[in-house]
Amino acid sequence: MELRPRSIKPRLSALLMSAALFASALPAMSASAAEEMLRKPVAKGAYEMAFSPSEQALWLSTSQSRSLDKGGVVYRLDPTTLDITQIIHNDLKPFGATINNQTHTLWFGNTTNSAVTAIDAKTGEVKGRLVLDPRKRSKEVRPLAPRELAVDEATDTVYIGGLGPQSVVWVVDGATLKLRTTIEGLGKMNTGLALDSAAKRLYTSNADGEFITIDTATNKVLSRNKLLDDDQPHMFLNISLDSAGHRAFVTDSKAKGLLVVDTRNGKVTDTVGVPESLAVLFNPQRNEVYVTHRQAGSVSVIDAKTLKVTKTIQTPTHPNSLALSADGKTLYVSVKQASSRQKEATDPDDVIRIAL
Repeated sequence: MELRPRSIKPRLSALLMSAALFASALPAMSASAAEEMLRKPVAKGAYEMAFSPSEQALWLSTSQSRSLDKGGVVYRLDPTTLDITQIIHNDLKPFGATINNQTHTLWFGNTTNSAVTAIDAKTGEVKGRLVLDPRKRSKEVRPLAPRELAVDEATDTVYIGGLGPQSVVWVVDGATLKLRTTIEGLGKMNTGLALDSAAKRLYTSNADGEFITIDTATNKVLSRNKLLDDDQPHMFLNISLDSAGHRAFVTDSKAKGLLVVDTRNGKVTDTVGVPESLAVLFNPQRNEVYVTHRQAGSVSVIDAKTLKVTKTIQTPTHPNSLALSADGKTLYVSVKQASSRQKEATDPDDVIRIAL
């Protein structure tokens, strides 16, 4: 079923007024601090972002209210002001996000519906949707859940991690929105996903503590390595690549330290001393790594050469995902409010713009 954005003028005006009132209630910043960091509320359930250099737009996926909204919303933000410029309603909740800048196609993972949705970045039109695991949820059946997405612009291929007791990676044709193949046997809860298009390598990490290397030319697993063997609890969540340096940066949400892995052999070469982590993003233009710390309420800036933390940015309450401008000069952070199944947040989640 193809979904098209509805007229948004009345709701957009209300949202902008609400955002302005909420922003005015935030603590005042000095002129220099305001130039370096801008923070604005957007909506509940903020998750991942994608930056479009051709459209000069920042896209944010939001799941909205857990209890009140059946669907979700994709917001187009002005990357300089963070103002909302377009609202695209969807009957499924979007979580993970990526973009193919060659085809101007945005891809959003619908985690709770085991699906993926494609949206035209120029028009905001929903191009199509693919259900990846059609099994109906029951007490006995838990459909695999899409989490991270990676796109190969050279081949117009979308890779989507499917989480479960025995995880998979779905390989989707970006032009036809058809499933090409499914890479199976990837262990328990393969949360991390990163693509090196030039090397034809896809990397994933799982709750079994493994770092798995996949050949995208054959869609076969080449190697799987246990990252740490210290009898301590670990959950290796996300991966970002320094392709030129043959390095993968891997976050751990259960233990302190950002792991540095040699992608040629899957071995840990260094550990950066940071708190428990969620998102990670390597910036080749500045040779820096950015890491969000959900519980600590901060973002670490790491020198990728020395592997030392050069700056800690306080972003209470729960910094979540990361995105970069095309020139590598601006960092974007989605920040979630404190929320639980028992007590949902009353305020919208934020997006922060940081001048690097």
